[in-house]
This record gives sequence, structure tokens and C-alpha cells, in this order.
Amino acid sequence: MTAIYDSIEEAAALERGPVQKRRRFPVVETGAAFAWIAAGAVTGLLQETGDFGYTQEFAALLTGVGATILLLAFGGRWSDGVAARLRHAAPWFTAIGFALGGWELVTAKLELLPMPFFPPPQAILEVYLDDYARLLESLAASAKLLAVGYLFGATAGFVLGVAVGWSQIVAYWTHPILRFVGPLPATAWLPLAFFLFPSSWSASTFLIALATGFPVTVLTWSGVASVHSGYYDVARTLGASRAFLVLKVAIPAALPHVFVGLFMGLGSSFAVLVVAEMLGVKAGLGWYLQWAQGWASYANMYAALIVLALGCSGLITALFKIRDRQLTWQKGVVRW
Repeated sequence: MTAIYDSIEEAAALERGPVQKRRRFPVVETGAAFAWIAAGAVTGLLQETGDFGYTQEFAALLTGVGATILLLAFGGRWSDGVAARLRHAAPWFTAIGFALGGWELVTAKLELLPMPFFPPPQAILEVYLDDYARLLESLAASAKLLAVGYLFGATAGFVLGVAVGWSQIVAYWTHPILRFVGPLPATAWLPLAFFLFPSSWSASTFLIALATGFPVTVLTWSGVASVHSGYYDVARTLGASRAFLVLKVAIPAALPHVFVGLFMGLGSSFAVLVVAEMLGVKAGLGWYLQWAQGWASYANMYAALIVLALGCSGLITALFKIRDRQLTWQKGVVRW
């Protein structure tokens, strides 16, 4: 009798069709959309205390972002991937929307913060729209200087680190020099570098290479020196040559330490880049920051800082992607 009853229930369920999954109302996502739309309303409707360009355009941008979030919140409910990503990012969208609205209030609307030190957000948008050519030129100059200096420093540091970690003779002569010269900040060599090198660009390249090379050398050396001797014994048993031991055993085993050194070197190189461009180089984001400060164009200064922060974060993210690709067995161990 029970079996017959179960069969009847199963047949009725099949006749009704599959049970539709109940969708939750996107409360958090709607709140994020409201924050951006409210920021747009504050920007476009309230009267300004000064004359700022692109106010209405900035208000339309904020409102458009809020409308897009609202559209994804309801239209994306039928896509689990879109809904999950939006739900995860919604608190940050809410915080950013309210932050932009508050920033607009305390600067352009109420003038609670003194100008020109604290410009409103539309003033920074104006820099990107009107002075983009100079910003792009400065970004290209900084990227070129950073790439050359970082590559030189990372290559030299890697080669020297492998040599120190492998050879006791090289370690004997190099270790004291590294302990003496390495801890000095690269910026301390500014006066000497600008005197010794023929141009400010070459001096800045040397300083960036110096800031990058020290952490890469020390971490590579540590990685090579910490390789377990059993790996070498197994390789020698199989007839491995000295070159094979270095290239196929020591270096792959030391790669986790090498990437840590590359991360540290990249952060140090950015610090030296800005200082060197402020003091000697006549192009680049550091020069742009100095120029903006000299003319009290703080909106330009903040715009350049945002570009610099995004560039540094993007390069570190790319380096982490390379690390995760090369060291798949350690993916997720070090997070960014």
C-alpha cells in the first residue's frame, strides 16, 4: 500500500513539472544601486559653492552606474554566476557610492574642506578628460623607466643570487658586500648616482635596478641554499651534470623564494621611481606630481596618484598570475 502511495506522489510531481528554485530579492544589490543613484542626485541637483566643470556629466556617470547595478541585480538573477559576483561585490559598491556622495557634499556642495587642497571628484574627472595627453605621456615615460630598471635589477639579482647560493667562493666575497651595501635605501645613493652617470635617466635606471636587485638577490640566494641535498643526490645518481643540477634542480626548487623577492623588488622600485622622477627626470608620473604640486593643481596630483596606484596594483597582480601559472602546486598559498 505504501509503495502504491509513493508511486502516485511521484507521478503527481512529474505532472506538476520541476520545482522552480525560489529567487531571493536582491536587497544588498538594490542598496548598492541606490547609493550610486543618490550620489548622482547629490552631484547634479544640489547647488555648488564654486564653478566646477563636468558636474552634470559626472552626475550622469554616477546615475548610469547605479542603473547598471540595478539592471544586473534583477536581470542577472537568472544567471547564477552574475548574481553571485554581484552579490559578493555589492557591499563594496555600496561603500564606494556613499563615499563619492559624501566626497561631493563636503567639497563642492558645502565646502567643508578647503580648496584647492581637496577638490571634488568631478575636478579629477576633468583632469582625465582635458589633460589625458600629458598624463599618458607621463605614464609611458614612467613605464619605460620602470621596465628597464626593474628588468636589469631582477636579472642581475637573480644571477647573483644563484651564484651566491651555489658557490661558496662567490658567497665568501659577495656576502660582506651585500650586508654592507644592501640595507642602504636606494634613494640614499641619489646624489652620487646623479654625479656619476651621464644623464638623470641612466642614474634613475641604476637606482631602480639597485632597489630591485637586493631583495631578489637575497631571496634567490636563500632559495638555492635551502634546497634539500637529497634532490642533488638523486640527480647525481642518475648522471646529472653540474649545469643540470643548477638549471633543473636548484633554480626550480628556489622559484617560490625568487617570486617573493620579485614582489619586494617591485614595491621598492616604485618608491624609487617616484623619488627619482621628482628630483631629476623631466618626464613621468613623479615629475607630473611635482609639477602639479608646484602649480597648486591638486586635482592633477590626485589623478596621477590614482593612475600610479592602479599601475602598481596591476603589475603586482600580473606578477601573481605568472607565479600561480609557474608554481601551480603553490597556487593560493600567497594571496594578493
